[in-house]
This record gives sequence, C-alpha cells and structure tokens, in this order.
Amino acid sequence: MRARHFVGLDVHCKFTEVAVVTEGGRLTKRWPVPSTIPALMEALESVSRPHVALEEGPMADWLVRNLASHVEQITACDPRHNHLIAKDSDKDDPIDAEKLAQLLRGGYVKPVHHSESWERTMFKRHVALYHDRVRHRVREANRIMAYFRRFGVFVRNRAFAEAEKRRLVLDSMPDDQVVRFHLRLMFSGYDLATEHIHQMRRRLVQLARRYEPIKRFVQLPGVHWIRAATFFAYVDTPWRFKSKSALWKYMGIGLERRRSGGGAERLHVPHYANRVLKCAILGAAKSAIASGGNPFADQYERWIHDGLTPRIARRSVARSQAVTMWSLWKNGSVYKPQRVGVPVTASTVETSP
Repeated sequence: MRARHFVGLDVHCKFTEVAVVTEGGRLTKRWPVPSTIPALMEALESVSRPHVALEEGPMADWLVRNLASHVEQITACDPRHNHLIAKDSDKDDPIDAEKLAQLLRGGYVKPVHHSESWERTMFKRHVALYHDRVRHRVREANRIMAYFRRFGVFVRNRAFAEAEKRRLVLDSMPDDQVVRFHLRLMFSGYDLATEHIHQMRRRLVQLARRYEPIKRFVQLPGVHWIRAATFFAYVDTPWRFKSKSALWKYMGIGLERRRSGGGAERLHVPHYANRVLKCAILGAAKSAIASGGNPFADQYERWIHDGLTPRIARRSVARSQAVTMWSLWKNGSVYKPQRVGVPVTASTVETSP
C-alpha cells in the first residue's frame, strides 16, 4: 500500500502555499500554487494518499466542498489551537504550511464542522446574515444616541425607532441646518437597516418552516422561529457532540475546569464559543423565565430558592433548554413539558407523527 502524506495548505486570496510531509515527519516538497480549484486539484493529485489540513477562514468551506472528493481526508481546523504556528519565532507562509502539515500528522489539529449539504450551508449563511443585520441596526442606533449626547440630550432607541416619534426628539436639538442634515442621514441609515431586518426575517421564517426539527423546537417556551433556526443552523447535526457538556461548551454556556500544581479547581465559562448561539439560547432562557407558567420558569424559581444567583440560574435554564432541543432532535420526539429535567430513556420517547 502506498504511504500516506500529510499536506498543509496556507491559503491566501491569490496563492496557496503547499507543504507535503511524510508519515515519518520529513518535508518532501513545498511550493506555491494559485488559489483556484483546478490548480489545487492538480497539486494534490501529485501527492500519494494526501491527508490535507487548512485553517478555518472565509475560503475554507469552498475549498473543503470542492477538494473533498480528490483527497483521502481534508480538515478545516481551528486556528486558535495551532499555537505552533502562532507563537513560534520564525513565521512565513511556507513555514506555516509545513507546520500545519506536521500538526495534522501528529493529530493536534481541532476540526471545524462544515455542513455536507449545500442547502444547509446556504441556510446557515442566511441565518448568519440576519444576525449581522441586527448587529448593524444596533450600531446605527448607538451612533444616533451618541450624536444626541454631544448636545446634552439623552434618548433611548425607542424614542426614534418610529418615524412619527422623531419630531419630539428633534425639537430638543439645536435648530441648525447642519445638525438636521446629520440626523436625517443617520435616521435614513437606521431605517434602511430596519427594513433589511424585516425582509431577512420574513425570508428566514419561510426557510425555517421547511425543516421538521425547527417546527418542534418552536414548541418550547422562549424559543421562537429565529432562535430555533439559529440553533438548527449552527449545530447542524446533533451527532457531532458526544455529550451534552460538549454541546454546552460550544454554545458558551458550559463550564471549563482548571487546576494546576495541586491547587483548588476553578470553574469558568468558556472564553471561546459561538457567540450567536450563546446570545440566542440566553435570550430564550430570559423569555421563558419572564413569561412564567412553564417548566423552565419553575426550574429558575427552584434554583433561586436553592441559593443560586440569578445569572447562574438563568444560565442553568439555558442549558436545560439546549439539552431539551438536542434530545428532541436526536430522538425525533415531540416536546412534552412534563419531561423537562427528566433523563430520556427509550421507554419515555414519544416520536413525532
């Protein structure tokens, strides 16, 4: 059988550095190729049994999708974990490609999940663009409020969110043509961002209704179409996580344990997590708690009574919601309020019709 080779790709817009390492760790060749699919395919086909690694980035999904059928294995890895590349004294593109191949050879790269389906990839991108538009509107609102503060006027977003209310806040500003021009321009940007969100939301709900798991997610208190679609798009498949603790860490609501030199064990929330998912699930927890009359709100009250702080109790509710959706997805079951907080067994699963 032919020997395996480990290939590191340091990808840039115009060119990609390719480095090939043997199973024994010897560098055999290293050369730049154009960052095009035909050129990369030709380079990889010249290597015996290539196992390829590249760092996650804007071009990673495009490369993985087009090169996967031409290599034995391709891995898009998390660059934060590649400390050998980031912290070593010598650094340039050819050296980075070689070190990436060596990390792959040693099994030290952390894969980044990519959807196998083009449809699911585009759905995830639509969800991501929706959240980007929401953040953009928040930025526009913050700029407007900051502009008002320059004149000693303090307003909230709701004071100018609707066009008919703006006359009241404008009356508190100096009657100056330049000031009015600035505000008209900023209000125009805010209104455009708001319209984009309305369009994206309508389209997102239409796309979300095509997926059966999302229809079951929205039955949970605090989880509506946007939050359910966000969970579905970013988790992609429930089988990528071996345990609920792994899911929680990915969502930024789990705990990491640290201990050194026989000292005390410290627990903290992961610094690196999926921020969009974290905001979605914590928002769902807040909504469920505020609405009351549901098992998640009851859990919150019970944990507060047991002495937990509101912040920790809210995060615990978010964990409960996340594992409930994860279980519904894995088992194909429907939401049953009486099953919240109860371990799922084969005898307690009710499948959807």
